[in-house]
Amino acid sequence: MIVSRVASTDRLSVVNPGAIIGPLLGLHRSYSLQTIERMLAGDMPAIPRLGFGFVDVRDVADLHIRAMTSPEAAGGRFLGTGPFVWMTDIAAILRAELGAQAARVPRRTAPNLLVRIMARFDPSVGSVVGELGRRTEYSTAKAERLLGWRPRPIKESVADCANSIIASAASSS
Repeated sequence: MIVSRVASTDRLSVVNPGAIIGPLLGLHRSYSLQTIERMLAGDMPAIPRLGFGFVDVRDVADLHIRAMTSPEAAGGRFLGTGPFVWMTDIAAILRAELGAQAARVPRRTAPNLLVRIMARFDPSVGSVVGELGRRTEYSTAKAERLLGWRPRPIKESVADCANSIIASAASSS
């Protein structure tokens, strides 16, 4: 949850983003970015049956600005996310948009049982076990209606995120 203060009325508005992806700004990698980075590097032999409502960092920034400058936002809570997307669909977007640069992106889906077994040995896997196979949809209708906010297409966000990760890796080696 990220809080913005509306300038004209000095009333709080709240922006709750989904899983944030997009171009890198620095060295820090959020969990969402680490997942895409691991897929690109071939560090995942298979993809767990997980999905999220992804949102581009640039769209989150846009929503914050709209929430801070619009009198209609005063006292409101706004969800900032795109549509729900399975990680297997993210992998398919990476392969389609990046071609040979995505050659190491996995094509197989990990069985839920295997992920549960892995969670016993890897705490980072354990944190997502409860979400396996679960599809959760969120509505951004309020942000769209009151603030005119629209997230960019997921293909664009995933491609820009991946290209940024690749460029960062190339510049650091």
